[in-house]
Amino acid sequence: MSLRLTRLLALAAALALAFTAGAQEKRLTLDDAIRLALERNKVIKVEAFGRPIARANYLAALGHFDPAVNFSRSYAEAETPVTSNPVVTQLGKTDNYGLTLDGLTPWGLTYSIGGTAVNNRTVITSFANSYSTFGGITVTQPLLRGFGFGANLANLRIARADRSISEWDYRAAVINTTTNVIVAYNNLLLARENLRVAEFSRSLAQQLLTENEKRFKVGAMSEADVTQARARVALQVEAILYADRAMHDADNYLRKLLGEDHFVTDGTPLDLEPLPPAADTPINPAEDLQKALNLRPDYQAARLGIKKYEANNSLARNQLLPRLDFVGSYGYAGLDRDFAASRAQVRDQDNRAYSAGVVVSVPLTFTEGRGRARAARLTLRQADADLKRLESDIALNVTAAAGQIETTRKRVTATKEAYEFAKQALDAEEKRLRAGTSNTLFVVNLQENLVEVENRHAAALADARNAIALYDREIGTTLERNHINLAKE
Repeated sequence: MSLRLTRLLALAAALALAFTAGAQEKRLTLDDAIRLALERNKVIKVEAFGRPIARANYLAALGHFDPAVNFSRSYAEAETPVTSNPVVTQLGKTDNYGLTLDGLTPWGLTYSIGGTAVNNRTVITSFANSYSTFGGITVTQPLLRGFGFGANLANLRIARADRSISEWDYRAAVINTTTNVIVAYNNLLLARENLRVAEFSRSLAQQLLTENEKRFKVGAMSEADVTQARARVALQVEAILYADRAMHDADNYLRKLLGEDHFVTDGTPLDLEPLPPAADTPINPAEDLQKALNLRPDYQAARLGIKKYEANNSLARNQLLPRLDFVGSYGYAGLDRDFAASRAQVRDQDNRAYSAGVVVSVPLTFTEGRGRARAARLTLRQADADLKRLESDIALNVTAAAGQIETTRKRVTATKEAYEFAKQALDAEEKRLRAGTSNTLFVVNLQENLVEVENRHAAALADARNAIALYDREIGTTLERNHINLAKE
C-alpha cells in the first residue's frame, strides 16, 4: 500500500511539473510580442502597400520612354472648287495608311520610324488609285523648352525618390511599432506590478486592522485606532480597482499592437514573461548623432524629398524658356497607281525625300511659367530649411533620450534605497505600535510611504527599459538591437 501511494504521489508530482512547464511555455515573451506585431499589426500591413505602389509608379514613369507601334487608317472625302464663276467643284477621295514605331528619348527627342501611304482619287482620274508612299524617320528635337535630361527625366527622378522614400517609411513603421510594443509590454508589466502592490498594500492594511481589533478587545487600544485602520482598508479597495482597470487597459493596448480585433473590459490578461532590469548600455550622444542621421527614416526621407523638389525645380526652370523645336525627316518616297509598285520604289530607295525646319512658340507673358518656377524654387528652399530644422530636432532628441537613460538609472538606484529605508521604518514603527509607544496613524502613513516608494521603484525599472527603446528609436538602431531584418519585396 505504501509503494502504491508513493507511485501515485510521484505521478502527481510529474503531472504538476508538466502542467507548470506547459504554463510557462504559454507565456508571451517580448521577442514573441515583437514578432506577432510585425506579422499582424494593422499599421504595418497598411504601410506595406506603400512599397509596391511606389515601385509600380516608378515602373510607370520608366515606361514613358517605351516605344510604341502605331497603325493608322483613315478615309476622307472633300469637294474642292475648280472654278469660281460658275462654281464647279471636284470630288476627291483620300485613304491614309500608316505603320510607325514612335517614341521619346530621355533628352526630349521624339521619333517616328516607319512608313505612310496616301491614296488620292479624284473625278478627273475617274477615281483611279494613286499611291503616294513614304518610308523613313521623322524627328522633333526641342532646343530650348523640353530639351535635356532635367526636363524629361523629372517625373522619373521623382518616382525613384518616392520609391526610396517608401522603403524608409516602411522602416519607420516597423521601428515605431517595435518601440511601441516594447513600451506597451513594459507598461503592462508595470500595471501588473502596481496591482500587486495595491493588493499588498491592502493586505498590510488588513493585517493592521486585525491586530488593532485584537488589542481593542483586550483594552490595549482605542476605538479610534480601529476606525483608522478600517478606513485604510476601505481606501485600498478603490486603489485596487483603479490598478485593475489600468492593467486591463494596458493589456488591451498591447493586444491592439499585436493585431487583435476584439477587446474586453475584464478578460484574462496576457501572461507576460518578466523582464530583467535594463542593461547598462553604453551611450555616446556625440557619436550616435551621426548614426541617427544615417539611420533615421524621417531624416533620410526628408533628404530624398529634396531630390524630388530639385527635379521639379529643374523642370519648372526649363518651362520658362520659349519653345524652339527642330523638325525634320529623312527617307524615300514612291508614287504609282499600284501600291506594291509605289512601295517598291521606297524599298529600292529610288526617290530620296527629306525635310528640315524649326517651330517657334513664345508665350506673351510667361505668367504661368514664372509662377510655377517661383513656387518650385521656394518649395526647394523650404525643404532645405526644414531639413536643417530636422537635424536640430534630432540632435536635441538624441541628447534628451540619452539624458533619460542616465536619469532612469539613477532613479532605479535611488528608489531601491528608498524602499529599503521605508521598509525598515515601517517595521520599526510596527514594533513600537505593538509596544504601545506609537499609534495607528503613524503606521498608516509609513505603509502609504512604503507603497508609494515601491510603485516608484517599479516605474523606474520600467522607465529604464523604455528609455533604452526610445533611445534606439531616436538613433535608428531599433531593428539592429532587436535583430529584425526587413525582407525585400
